[in-house]
Amino acid sequence: MNELDARTAVAAAIGKVAPDVEEADLEDSARLRQDLELDSLDFLRLVQVLAEDAGVDIPERDYAKVATVGGLVGYVAAHAAA
Repeated sequence: MNELDARTAVAAAIGKVAPDVEEADLEDSARLRQDLELDSLDFLRLVQVLAEDAGVDIPERDYAKVATVGGLVGYVAAHAAA
């Protein structure tokens, strides 16, 4: 999956989990928990939605790598099935 497709998948997943988040707020540096105000249940739901919709499983040991929108996009792009 290329970065543009990953960005689209991440934006769609965030939209499902947190519909109040504006697309303009999805800057690469935006922190999911602090800036986008996703609580721990929202974050876990986001991980679940990405697994279902994009086929990307994010193990708990990698949660620190996906703490920002940019980190999440990069992770999805690198780990999505071709």
